[in-house]
Formats: sequence, structure tokens, C-alpha cells
Amino acid sequence: MPTSVTMPALGESVTEGTVTQWLKKEGDTVEVDEPLLEVSTDKVDTEVPSPVAGVVLKIVAPEDSEVEIGGELAVIGDPSEAGGAAPAPAPEPAAEQPAAPEPEAPSTEQAAPAQAQPQADAPQTGPAEGTEVLLPELGESVTDGTVTAWLKAVGDTVEVDEPLLEISTDKVDTEIPSPAAGTLLEIRVGEDETAEVGSVLAIIGSGTAAPAATPVPQPAAEPRAEETPAVTEEDRVPAEPESAPSRPAQPAPQAQAPAAAPAPTAEKPSSSYVTPLVRKLAAENDVDLDSLTGTGVGGRIRKQDVQAAIDRKAAPEPAAAKPSAPAAPAEVSPLRGRTEKMSRLRQTAAKALLQSMQTTAQLTTVREVDVTKVAKLRAAKKDEFLARHGVKLSFLPFFSVAAIEALQQYPIVNASMNLEEKTITYPDAENVAFAVDTPKGLIVPVVKNAGDLNIPGLAKRIAEIADKARNGGLAPDDLFGGTFTITNTGSVGALFDTPIVPLGQSAILGTAAIVKRPRVINDPELGEIIAVRSVMNLTLSYDHRLIDGADAARFLAAITKRIEDGNFEHQLGL
Repeated sequence: MPTSVTMPALGESVTEGTVTQWLKKEGDTVEVDEPLLEVSTDKVDTEVPSPVAGVVLKIVAPEDSEVEIGGELAVIGDPSEAGGAAPAPAPEPAAEQPAAPEPEAPSTEQAAPAQAQPQADAPQTGPAEGTEVLLPELGESVTDGTVTAWLKAVGDTVEVDEPLLEISTDKVDTEIPSPAAGTLLEIRVGEDETAEVGSVLAIIGSGTAAPAATPVPQPAAEPRAEETPAVTEEDRVPAEPESAPSRPAQPAPQAQAPAAAPAPTAEKPSSSYVTPLVRKLAAENDVDLDSLTGTGVGGRIRKQDVQAAIDRKAAPEPAAAKPSAPAAPAEVSPLRGRTEKMSRLRQTAAKALLQSMQTTAQLTTVREVDVTKVAKLRAAKKDEFLARHGVKLSFLPFFSVAAIEALQQYPIVNASMNLEEKTITYPDAENVAFAVDTPKGLIVPVVKNAGDLNIPGLAKRIAEIADKARNGGLAPDDLFGGTFTITNTGSVGALFDTPIVPLGQSAILGTAAIVKRPRVINDPELGEIIAVRSVMNLTLSYDHRLIDGADAARFLAAITKRIEDGNFEHQLGL
């Protein structure tokens, strides 16, 4: 049976790789561990070895194409399965029997054995042409996943990277994209069934009648925009424009039918490659991509360009929205009166939060902060920041920088304890997790080595992981390794909060809503006066077994001073 060669894990936080060179071609014989191809990421260039000995039956990902971790690169099989030429001669030697298999099917004399032969041959040619959809690795210690929903049915036409199904594990819910273009020939794992990592979920093939019918529905490849790989939407991917010419052409060789060519042409009238996440955002907000001018490398349209168009469309809406506001409370949620099964994400979060409360001594300290200087700096620089860095300048990166600097001064807040071994571990990096509100529930992805980033770097990474969390594009590695967490409950207007410390960490910082309040300040000339200031509450929940109240107070004082001083302009990268 053919073996699928998939893109291996290529390091922490790496979610895809670019095929730079094939060292073998279709029809070549390879040995186990013999180099097949070279791949490149933003962190490493490496060779991918063959997992088995055999013949390269099919190259799925051409050079310069980008493939997700776990995505299919090639198919290797027995020499007898090479190409479609081997099975073709098989019926010819039995030239006396071609008349027998079809006409003799009704007459069941010795037709049963005779027909069993052709039926056995058909599956051999099928797998050789078909592509296996494998359950990829879904995180450290995750060995299986449950199919929660199939997004396609047998016989449906799919494009490369178009979402096929949804998978749920104890740690993450995600979509599995199609590794090839073609027709969904077989579903091997049904909904609510559990499969092990590496097992075959489905088979994608060229189909027979189906491809001929695909040109009509295929332009509706907008579902392709719903794919998980929001990953490709990173500012650090300059190679995307170079690989764009190969990417649209990829479906044609895989589908082995000219019908696949019209779809990319109709789907990408623009000369610049558009990532699925960008296409989805544009479709959901009725934004015409052809009307946009891309600000990315090579004129690529980025998510920020679409978001800017959405903001422009929304600008005049507030006045029009006000008259309809009274009608909003009359809407009744369809969930009212229903009983639903808890998602695995909700079940996991419930267990973890309860365990945290039951196993740690949690205490919360609150401090009010004057953010007026930061607010003025942000207001003055946000437009220039967006134009320069391609991402909005929110308050969160300022607070994050202040918190990270305070963690470096008071590493006890970033530490963890082991009572059994009676040890305290002080990490050598600040891996900051950010709580993200998503339609599926609270997800807390991690920005690794956040202490190495300035405000633009943090702004980009926070926006990136938030987008991935909301659109199902997080890699398992994005959810592990946090040493400290920040939750911005102020984004929904909360003035005060007592967040729960995540398991494995010792503290979590809550940033509340920024409001205008009268405050006593010291004016250099007038002395103490009352002025209107922008203020907010900072709350630190912490494990009192490890962190003393004085430690928490000093930590918050350091953050407060940094924010109230407001000396961040040199870190804006402008």
C-alpha cells in the first residue's frame, strides 16, 4: 500500500515549510532515510528523508510551494504500483476475459472469480492515484483525536488546503485541510469516532465523473478561505510572494485534470497571492479584494489591508446603527431552553480551572494606574504605527512591555514551584500567554520569548495569535510553555476582575477598562490639582504559597511606574 510522505515538525512554533528542491523525481527508487527533498522555514533549512523504501509514485507538493506541518509532500509505494502504466497492461494479457468481466457479470458461472480479479485491480490503481488524509500531530503528549464534524461528503470536490473535517483533542480543536485537490473518495473515520495520530482519515482521488462536474461549483472555493492555516498570515513570511506562482498551479497537477485550473484563476484574479485567512475575512465582511491595494511584500494583500477596508465601511455605521439599537434586546438567543453537549475545549478548561482553585492558594492584589501619557502617545502615533508596521497599536503591547520588564526585575512572579521536590524554578525567558475570547470559548495561546520583543514585535505577535485562536489556525505548540498570563477583560468593559491563575504558572495579570476620572495630580507650577485623567485597574492574581503579598505589590508598583512615566516612544520603531 502506498505511503504518504508528510511535512515533519520543524521546530517550536514553526507551522509550515517551503519546498525548495526535490532531490528525487517521480519514478525514482528510494531507500529508507534517503533524502527526498529540501525544505526551508524562517528558522531552518533541512532535508526530508524517505520514511520507507520504494518508488516515488507521485510528487504532491511542487518546488516553491508551502506545506503545513503534517501536510502531504509525496506518495511512495511498491514498484508494481508505479504510475498508471502497471495496472493498464494487466487487463490486456487477459484479452479473452475483457468480454467476460462485464457481460458475464450477470451470468454468475465463473464470473465471480473473474470479476474478483478486476475488483482487486481497481483498488490498486485507486490508492496509487489517491492521497491519504492523515491525522497530524496535534501537540505534545496528544496521541489521538476525535472527529467532531465532516465538512465534506464522499463525492464532494475539494481544493488543496480546503478544510475537510474538524478534530477535537483534550488540548485543541482544529480543522484538518485537504492535502490535495480532487474528489473525496472515502471517509474512513466517522463523526464522534476517535483516531490515532498518523492514521488515515480519508482518501482524496481524481475521481471519474466528479472532476468533470467540478468547474461549476469549484469557483465557490470560498470555503477554502476557512482553512485552519491562518498561519501563513505572518509579517515574517517574505517568501510568500515568491512561492505564489507555484501555489495556484498546484491543484492542476494534483487533480490531474484541466478542470482544476479554472478554479484558481477565478479565485485569484489578483496577481498577488492572497492567504486563505485574508480571503475568509474579506468574504465574511463583503470586501472586494480586487478593489484593495496590498501593502505586503510584492503588493500582497494582507489581513491589515482587509481590516482597514472593513473599518472604513464601518465608520459611517454608528449613526445608522443607533436607531436600530433598541431592537437588539428583543432578540432571543437560540440557545435558550436547550441542552447541549460540552465541547472538549470547555470540558478541559473546566477541569483545569477547578484544579487550579483547589490546588493553589490564590490571592488578588489591585492597583489603579494613570495611563494618560500612554493614551496621548498612542493617539498621536497610531496612524503612523499602522502604516509602518501593518498592525494596529492597542494599549495591550504597552502593558505587556511594562509587565515583562517587571517580571525580569521580580522573577518570582514568573517562577513555578514543585512541593514534592521542594524546588522553585526561575525560567530564563518570559513566555507570556494571552487570553483570547473566541466563539468556541477562552483560548490562551503563548508568545514565546516575549522579553526579546519590542512594542511592534509584541503587537504583531499578539494580533497573530489572536487571529489564529479565533479562526482555528493555532498549532499545538502555540498553547504550551507559558510562564505568565495576561488577560485583557477591559476589552469588554470590565472595571475589575480577579482572574484564576493557570495551572503550571504562579500569576496572571488582568488589565481592566480605561475610563476618565478626576484625579489629584502634582503639577510642577500649581502643586496638587484635580484633573481629568485616563485611569485603569491592574489586578494580579497569584499563588500565595510562592509569591508573598509584598512581592505582588512591588511587581504591580513597577508596572505602574513604567506606565505612568510613559517613556515608550523609542520602542515604537518609528
